[in-house]
Amino acid sequence: MRVVLSGYYGFGNLGDEALLDVTVAQLRTRFPYVEIDVLSAQPHETVNRLQVEATSRWDARAVRASVRRADVLLSGGGGLLQNATSLRSLLYYVGIVHQAVHLKRRAMIFAQSIGPLDPLGRVVVREGCRGVARATVRDARSAKLLQSLLPAVAVEQTADPVFLYDAPDDEFDLEREGLGARSQPFAVLSIRRIAALNDAVALLARAADRLAAQGVAVAFLPLGGVPDAEAATSVIRKCTSAPMLLPEMSLPRAAAVLARAHVVIGMRLHALILAARYGVPFLAVPYDPKVTALCEDLTYPLPALWTAGEPIPSAAQVDALVDRLLEERASLQAHLLARLENVRMAAARNFDIAGELLRE
Repeated sequence: MRVVLSGYYGFGNLGDEALLDVTVAQLRTRFPYVEIDVLSAQPHETVNRLQVEATSRWDARAVRASVRRADVLLSGGGGLLQNATSLRSLLYYVGIVHQAVHLKRRAMIFAQSIGPLDPLGRVVVREGCRGVARATVRDARSAKLLQSLLPAVAVEQTADPVFLYDAPDDEFDLEREGLGARSQPFAVLSIRRIAALNDAVALLARAADRLAAQGVAVAFLPLGGVPDAEAATSVIRKCTSAPMLLPEMSLPRAAAVLARAHVVIGMRLHALILAARYGVPFLAVPYDPKVTALCEDLTYPLPALWTAGEPIPSAAQVDALVDRLLEERASLQAHLLARLENVRMAAARNFDIAGELLRE
């Protein structure tokens, strides 16, 4: 049995690489003889890291040949079916799904967030994804939107596969980053570059300074590589305290940093998912509806620090929310841990459904 995985893979984004790691591990555990081909921006790196086959996502002929050889195409996970990034990106991912359907391969929209989609984007998804066998989505908002676009498809709400991520047993020594056992409690900030970031630099710096004033060290973790590091640097320059900028690191090490954090403030979806996975309380900074949807589905008690497109909160409001994050840490942790079993079961459901396609 042969599976092709189409997603934002091979770009060095640790959130998407975590999605890929979990998907490959789950498929291998459930179907030991499955052949996996990943459409990757860096196929050699993907092959070396995961011991799978990989096809260059830039080579249209090779991609078509890969889809032709497949029994099942899994499109996702991630936020692929949206045109906030660009129409070109949406057309790319929908085009691969359309190829699979046209070639009579079983295609599944797999663990995705859907949208934002403008009217043209909705037409592209409705026409290009018609004929997919199954669909799973990460949140209730996405389920409602996709079901309206593909009424003939069984759409099921699950959860992000990264809730199933298990870091290796290695005990990473974080002393060299100043985050070891002898250091003070530390907070992780994970931000990304967006158009509205300039509006938020001062409030993020305020949040970092407030944490520092409460005796919590602050470390910025660039999950998205150099662009995230540049965004973090712009915030650090505004701080009156002295936050750290962590170096780029492997996924297991980044997960270890998040798991050991006292609290997290995050824009990056998978920084928040990994925080929730390990019961680490967080403040979300939703730059995209998928971040808001995660908080809604977790019934997370704390409001967002700031949502892109909304008015910037006052310094007093920022201080109050950071103080709540610290003061209510124990109850927030209990809330996340109480939700974890059900969320992990929902994440596993993605692979139950993929397995049904593989057995057909």
